[in-house]
Amino acid sequence: MPLTPLDIHNKEFTRGFRGYDEDEVNEFLDQVIKDYEATIREKKDLQEKAARLEEKLSHFTNIEETLNKSILVAQETAEEVKGSASKESKLIIKEAEKNADRIINDALSKSRRISMDVEELKKQAKVFRTRLKMLVEAQLEMIENNDWEDLFDEEIGDELELIENRSQT
Repeated sequence: MPLTPLDIHNKEFTRGFRGYDEDEVNEFLDQVIKDYEATIREKKDLQEKAARLEEKLSHFTNIEETLNKSILVAQETAEEVKGSASKESKLIIKEAEKNADRIINDALSKSRRISMDVEELKKQAKVFRTRLKMLVEAQLEMIENNDWEDLFDEEIGDELELIENRSQT
């Protein structure tokens, strides 16, 4: 067990013949006590400082561990978000492709319907043209027919007879 300043102070030496000068020994012992007390105080201060530094080190070690865990959690979360975003983007692309296919199919269907309608209208136009042509030709044939001449002659003749009959009366 180490000596304390009190042990040094209370130390009694036996006196011998031609021993040391008691005042010198006491002065030296007082100086040793002061130095020893200062060393003990310094040791105590250093131990307290070491304890405080150990506490700070422990605190910072805890902070470091917490930050490392937070970084790991953030990285895992980032990977999860990245994975989710990738999955969502693939779903969006698939949905867009489905919509594009549906739109294309609708457009093709409408195009076919319109094409069929156009063909039907062409047929109807041809039929109408043919009928109109036949009607016009029939009308021209009627106009060019000699029956018109006879009709005009008869009417004029009838009118002349009527006029003559009136004048005679």
